[in-house]
Amino acid sequence: MQLTRYTDFGIRILMYLAVQPERENLFRIAEVTSVFDLSSNHVAKIVHQLGRLGYLQTIRGKSGGFKLAKTASELNLGQLVRDLEHSLAPIDCESPYCRFTPVCKLRGVLAQAVAAYLAILDQYTLADIVTNKDDLLASLPDLSISVLQLD
Repeated sequence: MQLTRYTDFGIRILMYLAVQPERENLFRIAEVTSVFDLSSNHVAKIVHQLGRLGYLQTIRGKSGGFKLAKTASELNLGQLVRDLEHSLAPIDCESPYCRFTPVCKLRGVLAQAVAAYLAILDQYTLADIVTNKDDLLASLPDLSISVLQLD
């Protein structure tokens, strides 16, 4: 099972925020775009959806931005993947239609595999995947100058 880039980037954005819980300034799309070298339109769509889903608190306006709406330990990875992925079906038996569909057992096996995949993700929170905070922060580019220019 492979996550879409949308979900991958959503998780990265949340990780970026989670490793900086003491930060007072709101995060901005331009900052995240610079850190991960992503399209600002793509980041804006992800941030908007994460806000709608309750993962982020978003503030509009000149001094606006976003931050985690809950603590990292309250954000379950399995639920996050369910919320961001449009479909968790590993195959599409209808397009093109497969003649085996009425009698095929593969769909059942794959459904079990997806359930096991999600069961593992359900055991972890965002906090669990950022316990190496110092290493994660050290892997980021030094944006201190450009971040100041964004404010």
